[in-house]
Amino acid sequence: MSTHLTRRLLQLYVGLALYGISAALMVRCGLGLEPWGVLNQGVAERAGLSMGTVSIVIGALVLLLWIPIRQRPGLGTVSNVFAIGLAMDATLSLVPDMHGLPAEISMMVAGIVLNGGATGLYIAARFGPGPRDGLMTGLHRATGGSIRLVRTSIEVVVVATGFLLGGTVGVGTVAYALAIGPLAQFFLRLFAVPEQPTQPVAVTAPTPERAILPG
Repeated sequence: MSTHLTRRLLQLYVGLALYGISAALMVRCGLGLEPWGVLNQGVAERAGLSMGTVSIVIGALVLLLWIPIRQRPGLGTVSNVFAIGLAMDATLSLVPDMHGLPAEISMMVAGIVLNGGATGLYIAARFGPGPRDGLMTGLHRATGGSIRLVRTSIEVVVVATGFLLGGTVGVGTVAYALAIGPLAQFFLRLFAVPEQPTQPVAVTAPTPERAILPG
């Protein structure tokens, strides 16, 4: 196995694991979750399942929606479904709820920053988008709507549904929405893997189509 491929695989799985850890930290801070986390928590409370299990189930269901919009999964797509949920449940079993505003805010900030780093690692590995990202880009291509409009529409529906089911929406949800774009862009540049490692290449920012968030 080449060093180049080894680095990409390492980035993929470290990124997915850190994404699950960051999602769990957002849960434990108690100040609000990222959009799909709100839905995962709401369904988990209603179904009596762990959030990680719900994340896996919802990821698999979203992946089925790829069929009519002609999206093709990659290694990163399938890995995303399982790795994030498993890492989330493992972290939730080890990390207790935070009490006191300073501790809650600290964990919220750590979760958001870690999520940005995880996003950069996993997307820059270039093994395919996660199920939710693929749904977004597939709908963008099928409907002709902008990436921003399609993503916003999906996340509004997801947050509203999760909130009605009992998911936590709060300052953490807003902070995540404002910070994750700049953070992901920064870490995408930081962890970019050159296409041809034997030749010097310029590291450029991903296009709007590629600089999308996992989940």
